[in-house]
Amino acid sequence: MKKYNVAILGCRGAVGQCMYQILKERKFPINELKLLSSSMREGETGGIDGISYQKVNEHSFKGVDIGLFSPGAAVSKEWAPIAVKDGCIVIDNTSQFRMDRDVPLVVPEVNPEDIQNQKGIIANPNCSTIQMVVALKPLHDYAKIKRIVVSTYQSVSGAGQAAIDELEKQSADRSLPPNAFPYPIAF
Repeated sequence: MKKYNVAILGCRGAVGQCMYQILKERKFPINELKLLSSSMREGETGGIDGISYQKVNEHSFKGVDIGLFSPGAAVSKEWAPIAVKDGCIVIDNTSQFRMDRDVPLVVPEVNPEDIQNQKGIIANPNCSTIQMVVALKPLHDYAKIKRIVVSTYQSVSGAGQAAIDELEKQSADRSLPPNAFPYPIAF
């Protein structure tokens, strides 16, 4: 079985940690795994299961086959083109490329064939959209849905670990001023 060189950019965030756990649980065939962070400070260390975090740089994607990105849109915008230039296929979990006509927006259970049109970057919709289209696909195949109106309530986890921590602290202390958001989220 072929093994892949994989990099997770945004590895210290909630989604990046989840990406790592899923690769591990599913025994994805990995030759080498890089855990990349854009926000490490000089001298900062850490890691998971003996794999050290690395600060992303212009050489981080050399020899990497697959890059799983969830570092925030601005970081994806900066690093995805560099990764692609180095031959890495980027699967981006941020909002950065979702509206880009040249980047396929893929939900494997709905439109897996669209990855054939990728030019190095594959985007995925946000979490509520993914769940919805997976449920709607068989209905659409059967009855051709013409229109749907949806309202969603997004979780703070999409804004990262700082937002999760802020919500937890606000839940315990209503007087805590907002930091990750422009207004209190808890109440």
